[in-house]
Amino acid sequence: MYASGPESGHENSGVSRPLLVPMRFFWPYGGDRVFLTGSFTRWSDPIPMSPMEGCPTVFQAVWSLSPGYHQFKFYVDGEWRHDERQPFVNGNYGVVNTVYIARDLDAVSPSLSPEAPSRSNMDLDDVSIHSEPVPTISDADLEVSRDRIATFLSRHIAYELLPDSGKVIALDVNIAVKQAFHILHEQGIPVAPLWDSFKGQYVGVLSALDFILILRELGNHGSNLTEEELETHTISFWKEGKVQLSGQIDVNAGSYPRRFVHAGPYDTLKDVALRILKSKVAMVPIIHSSQDGSFPQLLNLATLSEVLKCICRHFKHSPSSLPILQQPICSIPLGTWVPKIGESNGRPLAMLRPNASLGAALSLLIQAEVSSIPIVDENDSLLDIYSRSDITTLAKDRAYAQIRLDEMSIHQALQLCQDANFFNGQRCQMCLRSDTLHKVMEQLANAGARRLVIVEAGSKRVEGIISLTDVFKFLLGV
Repeated sequence: MYASGPESGHENSGVSRPLLVPMRFFWPYGGDRVFLTGSFTRWSDPIPMSPMEGCPTVFQAVWSLSPGYHQFKFYVDGEWRHDERQPFVNGNYGVVNTVYIARDLDAVSPSLSPEAPSRSNMDLDDVSIHSEPVPTISDADLEVSRDRIATFLSRHIAYELLPDSGKVIALDVNIAVKQAFHILHEQGIPVAPLWDSFKGQYVGVLSALDFILILRELGNHGSNLTEEELETHTISFWKEGKVQLSGQIDVNAGSYPRRFVHAGPYDTLKDVALRILKSKVAMVPIIHSSQDGSFPQLLNLATLSEVLKCICRHFKHSPSSLPILQQPICSIPLGTWVPKIGESNGRPLAMLRPNASLGAALSLLIQAEVSSIPIVDENDSLLDIYSRSDITTLAKDRAYAQIRLDEMSIHQALQLCQDANFFNGQRCQMCLRSDTLHKVMEQLANAGARRLVIVEAGSKRVEGIISLTDVFKFLLGV
């Protein structure tokens, strides 16, 4: 396929040169070695593409093109490929992708002009917008997709979420709060169901959010809760005391269920997902009981991630049956985005600097009703993320008794997470605004991924955040 006589748009001929427009090419389907070639290289001298930082399955290359019509193709691990998501035609080299660069200079953004200063090559994202509008989806395609997903979820039950092997940890309501949170930390779990041996049933859950409320109460000078009481008080005692705070909690957060939310093994996956969404919880215990309700057996802790994995697996070989899957996330009402200049609608995206206090982070987690907060530098570039479950690291070696929330910075708190073997590669997962809904769903279906931070390529400037909850609200239309 390679022709002789390569010609690059980057050669210096010494004569007047036509306007060249930098164009960024993407290959978002992974591979070990990916190259780009096209009519602009006379189908020779393949251009190596590099994986993007934070998105190793997305390869990119920037090449300057003259205005006009161009064809191109990708060479991936020894095979010629084209991207079906981009315009394509049958050409002399088989099926090839196409791109058109407008000849009208006014159609080119000034920031892309060769004379204009540029922060980095990653600022070239907007070029593709001029050459190809962001696709939109019709209401009919959206309804078809939602109906097919709802039908699938209604035909499958919670039993199908049970792993082949594993363990489920439950806590007795009569153990000390300190011991309970130490168990959460040691086991690396954010939530555990609570067993009341006197009642012979599961009565609730203990979560990282409980620990946040306890630490805030300890830091409240008017509190009746002391560190000594935290060492000796049982979970049952704390839950009863928490009821007294319910008025304040409801005002600030409004996200605490008053009843124990669980599901049975024969409940549909749609019912499981809706219970998680409506109750604003991270997971729902799957409990099997006899007909009279006795001898309850805890089978699993169902999460939206597990349900999403079922959806991805089912539609993996027939993605065309869900038209919404190939939509870029920037074109659908999904997630929370940083407002553009002049926009005032929508709720703001909560972000903090690393020097902010841990107390400020915990207050924001509760008041903003979010499970995580992106930590950014002065340019709003992503550094890390602080989540509710990170608070359990303070249970190790009674660290909570040695710090003051308003004096410890988020940076110091994150250091504790790293010391506890929380790795940034697992903690802070990212995506791009150009990523498809299908790609985002595949990422969130992985165990441990509860949200993706939307960043600008190169600079990692935070543009938004998408959670599992956001995805399911969109897919189910709730």
